[in-house]
Amino acid sequence: MPSFINEVEIARILEQNQRPDPAKVKAVLNKAKEMKGLDLEDVAVLSNISDPMQLFELFEEANLIKDKIYGKRLVIFAPLYISNLCANECSYCAFRAANKALERRSLSQEEIRRETEILVKQGHKRILLVAGESYPKQGFQYVIDSIASVYAAKVGNGAIRRVNANVAPLEIDEFKLLKEAGIGTYQLFQETYHHETYHKVHTGGKKKDYAYRATALHRAMEAGIDDVGIGVLFGLYNFRFELLALMQHIRELEQVFGVGPHTISVPRLEPATGSDIASHPPFAVADLDFRKIVAILRLAVPYTGIIMSTRETAQMRRETFALGVSQISAGSRTNPGGYTDSKHEDDGSQFCLGDHRSLDEVIRDVAEMGYIPSFCTGCYRLGRTGQDFMDRAKPGDIKNHCGPNAVSTFMEYLMDYATYETRLIGENVIEDVINSMHGIARERAVTLLEKVKKGKHDMYC
Repeated sequence: MPSFINEVEIARILEQNQRPDPAKVKAVLNKAKEMKGLDLEDVAVLSNISDPMQLFELFEEANLIKDKIYGKRLVIFAPLYISNLCANECSYCAFRAANKALERRSLSQEEIRRETEILVKQGHKRILLVAGESYPKQGFQYVIDSIASVYAAKVGNGAIRRVNANVAPLEIDEFKLLKEAGIGTYQLFQETYHHETYHKVHTGGKKKDYAYRATALHRAMEAGIDDVGIGVLFGLYNFRFELLALMQHIRELEQVFGVGPHTISVPRLEPATGSDIASHPPFAVADLDFRKIVAILRLAVPYTGIIMSTRETAQMRRETFALGVSQISAGSRTNPGGYTDSKHEDDGSQFCLGDHRSLDEVIRDVAEMGYIPSFCTGCYRLGRTGQDFMDRAKPGDIKNHCGPNAVSTFMEYLMDYATYETRLIGENVIEDVINSMHGIARERAVTLLEKVKKGKHDMYC
């Protein structure tokens, strides 16, 4: 186990903060208002609150901080599963090597282009490329070729402007190739930071090596990948422990590289073909605790994007928008070829989905709630990544870019892809959001919007 994960420290902090007094809770919430983050003890305090008024204050503060930093925008993306081949034995995952109930498939480059074209026709601009932790005969080159295939797919004015990647841990030279291929964020979850549990649920393959996986983000950043994504699969172990361990990992990245993760994902265990533990999580996270997790992370790491996937139901996703979530997937499929053959979405899927709505349905719902769905990829192409992004995000200055870019990319979606009903709702929320903007953000938004209305594409600042 790497030295930066200290289970003794976690146990001590949790023991000392099992029943925090109201004054201590209030002090932590006041500290959060400064938007400078929280330490491990602060997180332990908030993870143990249950009083309705304290929960209300926690949720309210999370909403305020998210709005101060990112405004009303919600970044939209879709996962693209290119292969479910895997050499690991993870008891919670349908992709595990010994699972004979799963239909195995790795997409050809032509099939990847076809899948990408379907996503482009829906209006997507950003995808997360996902592969099981084993590749066809080409080896890791298969991933590099797949990224090129995604970028090469064009349909009319549409194309994928940014590929993020969730693939097996790599060596530094391989991470350099991933960067050269043009990825945005490299995403990898430790799944559980609890050492004993980790070895219980990972019984075969390279994933058995806890330390190799936990230090993968170090190697990615050493290779020059500025933005990394982190996460826990909640339900494998006590969520309070996982939160503090996650904070230890974040603290390590900040100390070593001067910058923490670009995103944090918060998946909960969901049923998966051939997995008993996925259907009966040993430490199931209740809905209220799940909302607490999202809100606490927003306060603890205010500058970081929080991702909510389609594992969760539409209703739970809606509830977390106001608790700090800033990125969501939409219209997702978790099986290779799932966009081409959507009628068999459960064949070869990694896990069951909770939200089966189309992209347009999600967009309409988000807009009806007063949020701006954003397809922006401007920061990647203007070099606002890593330390530069954080320097703008921490004081809330990034909103002066996020807001205008969200408006322009949303209008582009409405004009090119939306249904009539969604366009009406979307144009109304754009007007409302622009009217709420001030200063340079408003000026930029109006300028970009006019360009898009005149037929220009890919406008950002």
